[in-house]
Amino acid sequence: MSALTIFANLENGIQQLLAGCIVLFFVGLKDDLVTISVMKKFIGQLLATGIVMIMADVRLTSFQGILGVHELPIGISYAFTFVVIVGITNAINLIDGLDGLAGSIVIIIVSTFGYYFVRYGGPSYSNYVFVSVCLMGGIIGFLRYNFHRASIFMGDTGSLVCGFIVSVLTIQFVEMGLKVGQPFASSAPSVAAGILFVPLFDTLRVFILRMLEGRSPFSPDKNHLHHRILAMGFQQIGTVTVLGLLNLLVILFVINFSTLGNTLLIVILVAFSLLLSVFLGVYRSRAAEKQRVAS
Repeated sequence: MSALTIFANLENGIQQLLAGCIVLFFVGLKDDLVTISVMKKFIGQLLATGIVMIMADVRLTSFQGILGVHELPIGISYAFTFVVIVGITNAINLIDGLDGLAGSIVIIIVSTFGYYFVRYGGPSYSNYVFVSVCLMGGIIGFLRYNFHRASIFMGDTGSLVCGFIVSVLTIQFVEMGLKVGQPFASSAPSVAAGILFVPLFDTLRVFILRMLEGRSPFSPDKNHLHHRILAMGFQQIGTVTVLGLLNLLVILFVINFSTLGNTLLIVILVAFSLLLSVFLGVYRSRAAEKQRVAS
């Protein structure tokens, strides 16, 4: 935040982004120190989201042809942007379950966005390069002490702030494709979904499984993606490496096949997610059966 205020152009929503980060920093800090309710955390996220949406007009304005929908009515635009910001913020928060995992995934995501802001941002979006680089610098210094065995931890203080910044970068990346026309044009939404694949897949998967079991989607369990990979016999560092490589592979795929268009790319991502879920479920069932027989 200090580097941004010193070196960056604070226009185009960055000033409001910093204000939202301050709100979420203190919400996360209080939760880490004394624990607060889900509703209070939600109110903090609502306030931070409102700052960037209403004061800076950072929002998704079009579905860019997904389901045949293009420009969004103003009310739907605000509502959908709110869901996207809160969803991505919490997805990054939820994946923070292993030493170095959230930080590694955020670096991969932010460096990808940052590269395209450098190449194609122009006067409207190039200042988001500073946001990307400053966040990467902070996390690289943090990861020095956060990899297994970690001596410091991200907590909600870090994961909420990182998730919030990633969500705003995602929205600006998608809008850049609409307004600048490069590099992915109307395929920017599906490419953004691919860049965020691991946190989005993990969050949607555990939420759906919990609701199918009749539980609250926010109830904690050991069914996250990193838990399932650990159960396969990987160590913590190996699990972080596997998930990082998975995210990189999906990013390379959506970038190289962006010409397929939004609909087909999203169908492929959903199909891959289903196959991966089935694989994890089958492996879990076999592991449980072996444990039952052994006992």
